[in-house]
Amino acid sequence: MIWNKEMECMDLENLKNTQAERLKKITEYAYKNCSFYKKKMDKHGVNPEDVKGVDDIQKLPITTKNDMRDSYPFQLFSAPIKEVSEIHVSSGTTGNFTVVGYTKEDIKLWAEVMARALGCAGAEPGDMIQIAYGYGLFTGGLGFHYGALEMGLTVLPASSGQTKRQLKLMNDFKPKILACTPSYCLYMAEEAKEMGLDPKKSSWEIGSFGAEPWSESMRKEIESTWNMLATDVYGLSEIIGPGVAHECQHKKGLHIFSDVFYPEVIDPKTGKHVKKGEKGELVITTLTKRAIPLLRYCTRDIVSISYEKCQCGRTSPRISKIVGRTDDMIIVRGINVFPSQIEHVLLGIEGIHPHYQLVVDRKAGELDELEVIVEVEEKIFSDEMKALRSLEEKIKKEIESILGVFVRVKLVEPKTIERSEGKAKRVIDKRVL
Repeated sequence: MIWNKEMECMDLENLKNTQAERLKKITEYAYKNCSFYKKKMDKHGVNPEDVKGVDDIQKLPITTKNDMRDSYPFQLFSAPIKEVSEIHVSSGTTGNFTVVGYTKEDIKLWAEVMARALGCAGAEPGDMIQIAYGYGLFTGGLGFHYGALEMGLTVLPASSGQTKRQLKLMNDFKPKILACTPSYCLYMAEEAKEMGLDPKKSSWEIGSFGAEPWSESMRKEIESTWNMLATDVYGLSEIIGPGVAHECQHKKGLHIFSDVFYPEVIDPKTGKHVKKGEKGELVITTLTKRAIPLLRYCTRDIVSISYEKCQCGRTSPRISKIVGRTDDMIIVRGINVFPSQIEHVLLGIEGIHPHYQLVVDRKAGELDELEVIVEVEEKIFSDEMKALRSLEEKIKKEIESILGVFVRVKLVEPKTIERSEGKAKRVIDKRVL
């Protein structure tokens, strides 16, 4: 279903006018209420009066995750703390947390865009949803929760973890929709089989999967394993959490709700807009948020964008599935490598489990080495050594043909690689760079 036809199916001229009006207002609001943006815009030589339409957005300075960390905890807030109803943080490997806040209006906005997202997936009022994203400081669980309540779904707030309990809830309560990370969905399939449950007979008809990059090959694996429709949700805590964009059932890109999140795709090296259809870094401006409006926030996610009307009737632009990130991209011997590229190769080979890790190392005085650790099915691992060597060589050749970089392949038994109830840890970088 289309939750908000007025906004999701708005003709492009009216959409652009709406975006222009909101961009002018949010630029002025941020300039007047946030000392960070006033200083940054003054330094950049731009003021709110310079922004008269969406084409003027390139006059505004870029905002980065480092800006958010440097503004820890509340220097990026445009609303006083007493008006903030909820605070979330995203963890990082270094530095301060990234802090995000929500006024009551922001929470309503979050519920609205998540209801749109669930509608894209195929949810309808009265359906039951099992939310297996984490609740708490992580935005995933509560974002889905608010949207599900807004739409009128019955919510199972299972949170992440306790896999056997997740499967019992599914088996006993018969929810129609599952929301979790794609890697956790496949992990639950392994556990289901051990419990004597047939994943193909589950009640889940629709999955909304996100929080980590995943390939079309993994989609096929999920859909064939669970006999469900696997759809992609996109969001990031800095912008709002889940609900920035979502695939419809045609799976031809993720509809970004651009009346509230204005998208640009730029060349991360030059900062200039890429040509139509080309891949680049997604930059988002929040057009209506109050607690922390962000102007031209660099997401680090690599996408392309289409403005063609979708078969579903929505006119909102569509971003591609995330190809990779500019900050989790591995550079091996000068070659840019995204885990999703390797995942696509692995899941196209029979007998390979959808669990892998990439280990990058560099010994003193030597070149980088990339090792791909891959789980294989038990029956294959128990085969003679010659067959395993042949499979290793096949994987090695296919990866090298795609990446153009030397790799080592190590085949391991099922469940050798540590499982995660949240985002899967795909890359281990041992280099001292």
